[in-house]
Amino acid sequence: MKTHDIEFKLNGEKIKASVKPNRSLLDFLRNEMGIKSPKVGCDRGDCGACTVLMNGKTVRSCLVLAVEADGCEIVTTEGANKNKLTQKLQKKFHEKNAFQCGFCAPGVILSATELLTENPKAGREEIKEAISGNLCRCTGYEPIVDAIEKTAKK
Repeated sequence: MKTHDIEFKLNGEKIKASVKPNRSLLDFLRNEMGIKSPKVGCDRGDCGACTVLMNGKTVRSCLVLAVEADGCEIVTTEGANKNKLTQKLQKKFHEKNAFQCGFCAPGVILSATELLTENPKAGREEIKEAISGNLCRCTGYEPIVDAIEKTAKK
């Protein structure tokens, strides 16, 4: 199968790669780039475990082809950790004991980062809407929403 050359930024670093046209961004990030925060969950875009930021917007990397990253900026939790807002979110998540197993953590953190970047004063209902595409089987969501709400600027 023919490959396509792509160039993009991954967590601030310029990347050049050749990818097969049917390769998902999730597979490429995990298997070629060694990025482990986006998780393989449902592989259908339903669970949010594979969430990454693409040009500042959350996407399900299992549904995005790697060739679509050409010319884009991709940020995973590894790269978002440099962002002061993401650091504040992670601190509040820790304080509120918002994660148990942590499988959903990268997707939820990136969804919350996107929300609070666009709307620093997001209210509880907006927070619930923003994370609605991220499934968590451990916490019941309340501590997650509480942590994001505590991070939002009032």
